[in-house]
Amino acid sequence: MSSKLNWLVSHTSPGSLVLQKWLTENSVSHSLAQKYATSGWLCKIASGVYYRPSADSLTKPGWIEAMYAIETQLKLPVHLAGLTSLTYQGLNHYVQVANAQVWLGVERKQSLPKWFHEFNGQKWLYCSNSKLTKADSDYKTIEIKNKLITASTPELAAYEIVEAIGKHITFEHVAELFQGLVNLSPRKVQSILARSVSIQTNRVFLFLSHYYQHPWVKRLDESLINLGAGKRQVVKNGYYDERYQITVPHSLPKSEESN
Repeated sequence: MSSKLNWLVSHTSPGSLVLQKWLTENSVSHSLAQKYATSGWLCKIASGVYYRPSADSLTKPGWIEAMYAIETQLKLPVHLAGLTSLTYQGLNHYVQVANAQVWLGVERKQSLPKWFHEFNGQKWLYCSNSKLTKADSDYKTIEIKNKLITASTPELAAYEIVEAIGKHITFEHVAELFQGLVNLSPRKVQSILARSVSIQTNRVFLFLSHYYQHPWVKRLDESLINLGAGKRQVVKNGYYDERYQITVPHSLPKSEESN
C-alpha cells in the first residue's frame, strides 16, 4: 500500500465523506483521487465529493458525516442548532423520525457548497441568528455516531427555537419544549439575551420562562435585556400578554406568573 493510500485509510473511516479540497491540502491530487475511485478505495458522490466504502457496502454517509466534513475538512463555521441540538442533548422528548429536518446554524447558507444543500435529499433548516452577537460560550462539542460535532448549548438552542417561531416551528411546540428546560444556566441565558437585538425573541423567551416558573428566570436581570417598545403580534387571534406586550396562543392559559 502506497504512503498516500495508507494516509487515506488511516485518516478516514468507512462511510465517511472525503472532500477533494481536503485531499489536495494533504497532497492527494484530483487525478489520484479519481484513481482511488476507479480502484474502489473511494466512491464518488459528486464533483470533488467521495466517501470511503465499507466492506459490506452498507455503511454510507448521512447528514452527520456531511456536517462533520463541512466542519472539519472545509473549516466552515456551522453548528447543530435549535430543535436538533436539543434532541441530541436529550432535551426534546418528541420522537424523531428518520430523515427528519436537521436544524443547522450558519452565518450565510450561501457559503455552503451545492453538494451539501442537495446532500442525499436531506432537509436542512438554516438558522442564521443574525440578530445575536455570537460568543464561544454559546457552543459545545457533542458526540454523535463517534463523530464530534459542534452544537448549540441548550441555552442557545432555546433561543434559536424561539427565534424560529412562525418560520420553522409553532409557538405551541416551542412552549412544550420550554416546559422541560428546567436546568438552563441563568448566566448563559442572561448573556445571550443581553447580546440579542431581536425584541420579539427576547420577549417570548422571557414570557415562556416565567410561564413555566423555571427557577433560573428569577436570577435574570431584565433591565440589561433589550425589550424595545410597542406591541408585537407573535401569533394571530391570540390573547394579549400585558407584561411583555405580545400575543400568545389561547392553548396557553393565562397565569399570574405570565402577567
